[in-house]
Amino acid sequence: MGNVVAREDFEWVYTDQPHADRRKEILRKHPEIKTLMKPDYNLIWIVVLMVFVQLVTFYLVKDLDWKWVLFWSYAFHSCISHSMTLAVHEISHNSAFGNAKPLWNRWFGMFANLPLGFPYSVTFKRYHMDHHRYLGGNGIDVDIPTNFEGWFFCTRFRKLIWIILQPLFYAIRPLSINPKPISRLEIINLLVQVLFDVVIYYYFGVKSLLYMLSGSVLGMGVHPISGHFVAEHYMFLKGYETYSYYGPLNMLTFNVGYHNEHHDFPNVPGKHLPALKEMASEYYDNLPQYKSWIKVLYDFVMDDTISPYSRVKRHLKGEVEQE
Repeated sequence: MGNVVAREDFEWVYTDQPHADRRKEILRKHPEIKTLMKPDYNLIWIVVLMVFVQLVTFYLVKDLDWKWVLFWSYAFHSCISHSMTLAVHEISHNSAFGNAKPLWNRWFGMFANLPLGFPYSVTFKRYHMDHHRYLGGNGIDVDIPTNFEGWFFCTRFRKLIWIILQPLFYAIRPLSINPKPISRLEIINLLVQVLFDVVIYYYFGVKSLLYMLSGSVLGMGVHPISGHFVAEHYMFLKGYETYSYYGPLNMLTFNVGYHNEHHDFPNVPGKHLPALKEMASEYYDNLPQYKSWIKVLYDFVMDDTISPYSRVKRHLKGEVEQE
């Protein structure tokens, strides 16, 4: 189904990532952006409400027929669970309680993690900080696909399978690219999550448990929101390694679509990224951007010049300090 993608390697570059230099330049011209570097306390109440809503849905599906359990798992839970992963992303940047209370953010991340079913938040924080510091860094940035992914998923059909299996690859990449010793907080995250899953099974039954787990997986595969995985850094235009999305799904994803803005200023909460773009519009308006994540997924599959190899990679210089 489709031709084989001709690209046989990543796009290797010998320059530093563009975001640090652009951040310095923008701050010189727009120092008022510093006023946006503050916690988003509304995030706390939004996450609490989202967890409560998910608990209610776990109760509501416990006696449904299996076909309706699976239907609502994709139609509803996949959306809110993917949204929650992006709340965890916000919390990983200490957006809930600020940089002065990092441990509060870690505990709150575990709380937000609960209705996802899989222990995720602490490990995500460790690897995501590396992604920002060393974007495209060989052997460090686990957002970059493995060589196997680039080599094997090289036809339209195989690229579609790759999108379906994205949750699997995001889970195994850290182990194959940049394994780290397990931390105490990761063990706590695991134990808390297992206890929560057992409680859901005990009180609501197997249907609620599978509704929770399947929705979290389905929401990260062939799903409109999962288009952000491809949209953010896959090189659809040569020379550009980060892209922003300015469409309606930002309302469900804590403005993660404002991705150039986010990488330029990772300590600005998602709530304030539209204001950041407006303040420094001359830097962002003319960069390549998207209006539809669904179209991004379609183009990724159908474009015979794009594959998992369509990522910028670089060999890092100097000392590397990881989380």
